[in-house]
Amino acid sequence: MKKMRLGNTDEFLPVIGIGTWGMGGKFEADRSRDQDFVNSLIRAVDLGMTHIDTAEFYGAGHTEEIVGKALKEIGRERVFITSKIWPDHLKLKNAVKSIETTLKKLGTDHVDLYLVHWPSSVITVEETVETMNKLLEKGYTRYIGVSNFSKAQLEEAIKFSEAPIVCDQVRFNIQDRSAEENGLLDFCRKHAVTLTAYSPLNRMEFDFAVKKKLEEIARRRNAIWTQIALAWVVKKGALAIPKATSEKHLKENARAGDLDLSNEDMKYLESTH
Repeated sequence: MKKMRLGNTDEFLPVIGIGTWGMGGKFEADRSRDQDFVNSLIRAVDLGMTHIDTAEFYGAGHTEEIVGKALKEIGRERVFITSKIWPDHLKLKNAVKSIETTLKKLGTDHVDLYLVHWPSSVITVEETVETMNKLLEKGYTRYIGVSNFSKAQLEEAIKFSEAPIVCDQVRFNIQDRSAEENGLLDFCRKHAVTLTAYSPLNRMEFDFAVKKKLEEIARRRNAIWTQIALAWVVKKGALAIPKATSEKHLKENARAGDLDLSNEDMKYLESTH
């Protein structure tokens, strides 16, 4: 599995991690398949996908509990854990409560990366990053970052933050290239901010023409089209965190982390004809 540097840190993450949205419920807890999801996370790490992404919002907090159960089996030292704070909780008192609840559910004394899940509509970016910096100072997390921040919001976050903003996690895939088209991807490259792509497979919803090109490259590379879609994200300089639970999909995603598309492949995939 290839690795990519996180921001300007000394940390290198696998280019393919694993997302957990939907594990243990989406907007409310669903405990019916907990052990299946625990097993999936253990297998993901065994396959090299040691970056696990979660959030306090997922499954109304239950997803973090599933990750915590998996960590007991995996061993905390083997994984890089990212979690996210909901924008309603960005006042410092509430933020401390959020991160302490997250850590209790995960069964650890710190997360590796803590992100603002969405920019707040009522709390300024300045106050937001001030809160995140204080959580960092208190040792709750090793690094801080943001999610779903626009280029302008990210620029503002960097301006006000004493500590480096090492990540912006946004929706990004070959079908939805808005992060590239609006200049965010290039801004991240120039300012040592790692762009992490969620929904890197666009929930399997690709235009016919896009999927046809992915399948064509896949045939040439003895791969499958979803692996090419993930490799495209990585070639763009972003980390990918697809969700997968089955052995088949986990293996396929892990193998995508070893694929390296050529410039000719990229040109073909991005051509408009």
